[in-house]
Amino acid sequence: MANKIVIVGGVAGGANVAAQIRRNDNDSKITLFDKDEHVAFSTCGMPYYIGGVVDKRDQLLVSSDKIAGKFDLDLRTNTEVTSIDRENKQLTYRDSAGEHRTSYDKLILSPGASAKKPELEGMNDNRTFTLHSIPDMDAIEHYIETEKPQSCAIVGAGFVGLEMVENIHARGIDCTIIDRSEQVMKLVDQDMAAIIENHLKAKGVQLLLDESLESFSNNGATLDLTSGKSVQADMTIMAVGIRPNKVLAEDSGLEIGETGGIKVNDYMQTSDPDIYALGDAIQTNDLLTGTPRHVALAGPAHRQAFILVNHLQGGTNPYAGVQGTAIFKVFNLSAGATGLNKAVLKHLDINYKEAVHEGLSHAGYYPSAEKITLKVLFDAENGRIYGAQAVGREGVDKRLAVMATVMKAKMTVYDLPELELGYAPPYSSPKDPINVLGYKAESMLES
Repeated sequence: MANKIVIVGGVAGGANVAAQIRRNDNDSKITLFDKDEHVAFSTCGMPYYIGGVVDKRDQLLVSSDKIAGKFDLDLRTNTEVTSIDRENKQLTYRDSAGEHRTSYDKLILSPGASAKKPELEGMNDNRTFTLHSIPDMDAIEHYIETEKPQSCAIVGAGFVGLEMVENIHARGIDCTIIDRSEQVMKLVDQDMAAIIENHLKAKGVQLLLDESLESFSNNGATLDLTSGKSVQADMTIMAVGIRPNKVLAEDSGLEIGETGGIKVNDYMQTSDPDIYALGDAIQTNDLLTGTPRHVALAGPAHRQAFILVNHLQGGTNPYAGVQGTAIFKVFNLSAGATGLNKAVLKHLDINYKEAVHEGLSHAGYYPSAEKITLKVLFDAENGRIYGAQAVGREGVDKRLAVMATVMKAKMTVYDLPELELGYAPPYSSPKDPINVLGYKAESMLES
């Protein structure tokens, strides 16, 4: 049956939903509203454009006209949906011509998230930036091109902070990272983060950990820290995290989860069965523990789009939950994690053990073998795997992919030594580092 389907927000969530609906439904009218100019772009590619790895800005963008034509969409960019009337199944939106109303049969919310930018005394917006949208990227690029900064402070050592330090540094700009935690990248445990920290220092990056930004002075060029220290910087990147864009859902009375995201069920339905939600704005459940999580990653958003459209079209495939598998590059290192880390396991009061193995990415006698460090966190009784981490210069991605698959398959550490992984001297060793990690973990359970 043809429906009037309205989607609020694009990028990995909304744009993907629109495309998937059209695969099996040529009759429903689909309207997609996005408050920005660009409805589909690569958020993850933006640091690499700034660093010059991606040559052309247009490589990150997908033409709105192309999307609208290919999937037969009524696409409204630069248009903001301001309210939802659930009782009458109508919404209000605002564009350059004023305020309007439209109806819907099914409504899909993909409003994404916004970068946090705390209002601090003395902050100069002309030299202080976030990176979450194409206009953000353009502003940073324009500032570097026109002002020729020599120094940059990056506040926050998560994904954006660590990807930006590499790419800002590539522009010949001295970088200082400031983070209130005792380590960079809280996704991994402290011992794994230490490897990243040593690499950053070797690249000439100044690290100020366990430090918080209190205010700015000197027209925003001096960052004053709570410890009394100060940092001089020609520009500042605020990379202190994101917050789900939940106001529209909240104002319409939809249930908000304890993590701050829009609460959905296993089929991406909100507390209103005619309104779905997905992507960075929602709260889902952890794959392993069933506990609430807010995970803003492109991979889960794509899967959520499939689950949502499948249900919209009569299917019953549930969303299994989020595993949180993520990888990032910082200079010559790659680091990744899947599942839960030590901090979360302790918070959930889960009894676990950990095994760490430091090996080589491939056979030691074959040229250019690099050190790789693997960690597995597992149940202290039965060996069930709760999480895994990897840091190194080579082979991190494939080991992380194996461990993520192992966890999804509900294997235990007893299965790791039995995995037959591809071996030839340029790629691995007869006993892959994952096999050795499994032997170590197995012996800890048997002792």
